[in-house]
Amino acid sequence: MSHKIEKVAVLGAGVMGAQIAGHLANAGIPSFLFDINDELANKGIEALTSLKPAPLYKPKNAGLVTPCTYDNDIEKITEVDWILEAVVERLDIKEQVYKNLLPHITDTAILTSNTSGIPLSDLTDSLPDDVKKRFMITHFFNPPRYMQLLELVRGEQTSDETYNTMIDFGESVLGKGIVHAKDTPNFIGNRIGVYGMMVTMNLAIDQSFTVEEVDKLTGPISGRPKSATFRTSDVVGLDTMRHVSKTTYEKVLDDEERNMFKIPDILNQLVDSGRLGQKTKAGFYKKNENKSIYSVDFKTGEYSPMKKVRFDCFR
Repeated sequence: MSHKIEKVAVLGAGVMGAQIAGHLANAGIPSFLFDINDELANKGIEALTSLKPAPLYKPKNAGLVTPCTYDNDIEKITEVDWILEAVVERLDIKEQVYKNLLPHITDTAILTSNTSGIPLSDLTDSLPDDVKKRFMITHFFNPPRYMQLLELVRGEQTSDETYNTMIDFGESVLGKGIVHAKDTPNFIGNRIGVYGMMVTMNLAIDQSFTVEEVDKLTGPISGRPKSATFRTSDVVGLDTMRHVSKTTYEKVLDDEERNMFKIPDILNQLVDSGRLGQKTKAGFYKKNENKSIYSVDFKTGEYSPMKKVRFDCFR
């Protein structure tokens, strides 16, 4: 490995940022987990011992993750070898975060973004040339401990040393399978995966299938995980799914399947009402206080108890 990574700063203590810090801890790599206040930073670390499936090999690994805030701990950026940005998927917020970081980034530290689809060329537009050489996209998938895929995207000015360092670290330290993606809207995984989800969702709505029926048909019986379609969507986050789909619709104007990425009313309704999936305990499925699980009605947006699904060909 040409540039050794021994300590990392993860920017954003949300679902992905916290879990990436947790997986770094699984590999014995300490990290600083940053957010805008102590409460959010600590909440991110606390989630590492409560989320399902478990992000940590052992609960004690959470001790390798240090909560930090931008206001009080920004100087700690000088101590790290890799800075991973995993803040909300808004270009203006990411640019502001980069601006605040620049005075503290060392001459050798690598800066990457975990964006799920914002073009690298947009992210680097305001960065100085010396940082552009050490900037690229490292796109992890949720949940990062279990999803082997790691998409890497380099820019025109990304150095070979930077790119090769992240390949080596991703494979040998984090145990990832690397996919080399181009700087296209939503790269590879999300372009394909969200397309499949949107096709399934639109068919379910058009043909009056329920959430449970679709997941019965698109789970293990079709060679997929038991989380199937809508449970997977809840784990990923419905806000993320909507953002990825919207990005594709806005960016691929000549794609013959572009209309499939239009946001269905039910997805807008869920996200706009704060029902974002697993992280809010309500999305396509809702987990109640008594641990019972309800599912949403595509037409009304209301929840009702899950029903036993039986098909003549599959029970």
